[in-house]
Amino acid sequence: MDRLQSMRVFQQVVDEGGFAAAARKLEMAPAVVTRLVGDLETHLGVRLLQRTTRRLSLTPAGEAYLKRLRPILAEIDQADAMAHAHSKEMSGTVRILSTPMLASHLVTPAAVTFQQLHPDVLLDLEVQDVTDPNVEEFDLAVVTDLAPIHSTAIVRTIHHAESVLCAAPSYLARRGEPMKPEDLQQHSLLRLRVPGMRPRPLTLIDPTYNDRQLTMDVPMAMTSNHGDVLLRATLEGAGISSQPVDLVAQMLKGGYLQRVLSPWITSRIALVAALPSRRFLPARTRAFVDHLAEHARTAVAGLAPSSE
Repeated sequence: MDRLQSMRVFQQVVDEGGFAAAARKLEMAPAVVTRLVGDLETHLGVRLLQRTTRRLSLTPAGEAYLKRLRPILAEIDQADAMAHAHSKEMSGTVRILSTPMLASHLVTPAAVTFQQLHPDVLLDLEVQDVTDPNVEEFDLAVVTDLAPIHSTAIVRTIHHAESVLCAAPSYLARRGEPMKPEDLQQHSLLRLRVPGMRPRPLTLIDPTYNDRQLTMDVPMAMTSNHGDVLLRATLEGAGISSQPVDLVAQMLKGGYLQRVLSPWITSRIALVAALPSRRFLPARTRAFVDHLAEHARTAVAGLAPSSE
């Protein structure tokens, strides 16, 4: 016996005032409706309906049963509707805006594993050197907290990150590893250049000593306005560069890069998802933001924190 179907049929018989009317409403044969109600009564061991040739009425047991049954069936219908809506929302397109570094080393790896879980969701990734992200044109923008974001946008922090000094093993084998900040004077630094500005002195922060700071001029072997260029040069052994640990975590774990001058860091940043000021966030967008945050968290798992 399909107990849930029998419950629905019993309720419909009462609401329609008879077996024939309920059968028409449910598009079932009258004999099937009669059998399902009978099966339910047999299962419960009590008569729910009093049948006469003139009318149909509830027995006291049937009245008490129906009173408890109605909210239960309503809850089931609501749960079905919610699940159906969720299923529909876990398809369609999520339009994402991100900067080149974040898109390459954070958003794309997360997108690959997300689509393995939700193959019906299309991720449309727009990559720009964003200085003032127009969040309203996208479902979300993945940027750092340094980007100016319109006050109407909803900002969710994905992960708090540190930038650390890194070098390739080939560079360190050739030039040696700096053991203290002053040793950087004997090394080649690869620095990010903000358009229209000269690179500033390098700032080092010691998280183990009340965040004491040290500012110093360092020799530069290369500057670029593009972070991926400096990362590529670092991997090729050109020198030492500052990199967000979240974005190079797999390279550190794989031995392609090596952190130097630990526990010193060069900055702290927050990776954020900026969302349009919409009252209702599609389930697919919310699911991707949650997945992105989890991906960022697990990416750095196993790496020693700077405070240790």
